[in-house]
This record gives sequence, structure tokens and C-alpha cells, in this order.
Amino acid sequence: MPPAKGRWQRFRPNSISNRKMPHKSEFMKRQRLRTPQVLTCTRIVLACLVACLPLLSGCSVFDGMFSNVTVGEEEEVLKGVPPETRLQEGMTAYEVGHYKTAAKAFSKLLEEHPFSQEAMLAELKLADAYYYDGKYDEAKKHYQAFESRHPTNEAIPYVLFQYGMCDYSRADRVDRDPGSMRLAVESFTRLLNAAPNSPYSQEATRKIKDAQEFLAHHEYRVAEFYRRTGKEGAAKQRLQYLLSSYPESDLAPKAQRMLQELEGKPASESDRADAAVPPDASTIEADTGKTME
Repeated sequence: MPPAKGRWQRFRPNSISNRKMPHKSEFMKRQRLRTPQVLTCTRIVLACLVACLPLLSGCSVFDGMFSNVTVGEEEEVLKGVPPETRLQEGMTAYEVGHYKTAAKAFSKLLEEHPFSQEAMLAELKLADAYYYDGKYDEAKKHYQAFESRHPTNEAIPYVLFQYGMCDYSRADRVDRDPGSMRLAVESFTRLLNAAPNSPYSQEATRKIKDAQEFLAHHEYRVAEFYRRTGKEGAAKQRLQYLLSSYPESDLAPKAQRMLQELEGKPASESDRADAAVPPDASTIEADTGKTME
């Protein structure tokens, strides 16, 4: 008969001798169950470290840790130029007539510091730089953008005047398309209606008169062309339009005399059709052999 087990053996269910080692598959299953818990703990520790970084940033142990990080370094250096420095660069170039350089500096300022105090002046001077560089279409676009962003600004009368000057400056000869000069008259008239007492009103009035004289010369040149080519009816209609639209023109008396000479000649249907569509500017120039500046 086997000897009776001692007391200490009978009451040790967890002793090594009474335990069975788990099967390998069961062991791996327990490891997988513990893995999410380990990951969760790791994330919590990392989050705590990140949260503590601002508190430890003043510690000497972190000195120089990030000194070699250069991501976006070039962009930061570019944006680090103060807006007043950019404005000064643009104004210096502008004042000596380097309008391309000035436009580049003003554009950089607006790109880097669009909400700075200097941005509004940079917008206006950018338009001026384009205007004095002879880029009238680009200048007018920027003047219009300025008016759209700052409709109550004290510079608006000047902006409206510059609208007209952009159109006025594009028209060079009376034998070419006078459309830009008509736009100039509209812009100057708008200025006189919006700000009749502005410092630019007097000059705008003179420019309107000059523009109307230009348009009258254009109409007279077209009438002369029709008369030389035997289209008296079309010439008469052009002269009548000149006298009704620009009665104060220096050419009005001359146009009146030409019209009187043509009064006795009946206008044909082809003449009326020709009067409705002006001849090509190059045709007029070739026919006259000269231009009127």
C-alpha cells in the first residue's frame, strides 16, 4: 500500500508538481490576448511624453536636440523678410524708374504678408509700377482689384483717374481702333460723377476733351476715306455722326463744309451699309499714306 501523502502535499493545488504545462497553441493564444494591452500601455506612455515636452523645453537636456532640423528652412527665411523691408525695396526701385524690380518686390510683399499694414499701399504701387512700365492692361486689372477690395478708400478717385489713363495711353493713332479711347472717356466721366471735387477732376476734364478730339479726328479720317473711294453716302453719315457727337471739336467746321459739299448727292444702299461698318484701319493708313498723332 503506498504511503499516505503528507499534509503539505495534499493541500498545494498550485504546486509545480500538480500543475500541467499549457499546450503551445494555448500559450500563443494567451500572448495574442496580451498584445493589445501592451500596445495600449505603450501609446499612453508616448502620449504622456508628448504632453510633457512643452514643460521640458526649457531644460538644458534638450538644448541642441532639434538644431539640425532644416525642413522648409528656405521658405522660412523667405517669409522672414519683414513687410516694411519689402515695401522699402519696392519704393526704392520705383523712385528710380526700375518698375519691373519694384513690381516684383510689391508682389512678394503681398504674397508673404497679405494682411500686413503695408499690403494696401503695396497693392496700389504694384498697379502704378505696371502702368509706368507700359503694361496698361495689367495695371488696370490691379487698379480694379484695389477698388474691389477697398471701395471706400481715400485713394479711389486716383484709382478711377488711372482707369482712364490706362485706356487713354493705349490709343496711339487716329487711324486705329478707337475703342480704348472711348473707354477712357467713360472712365474719366465716371470719376467726375463720383468725385467732382477731387484733385484729379480738372485733369480728367482735359483728358475727356483730348479724347473726344481724337475720336472726332478718327471719324473725319473715315469720312475722307469714303469720299475718296466714291462712297459719298457713307461719308455723309460719318460726318453727321461727328457733328452730333463732337460739336465742340476743332474739326467740326471742316466737317460741316465737307457735309455741305456732299449734301446734293444721294446716298445709295451700299453707302449706308458701308457707313455702318467702318473700314479697316490698315486700309485707311495705306490709302492716306500718313497718320495723325
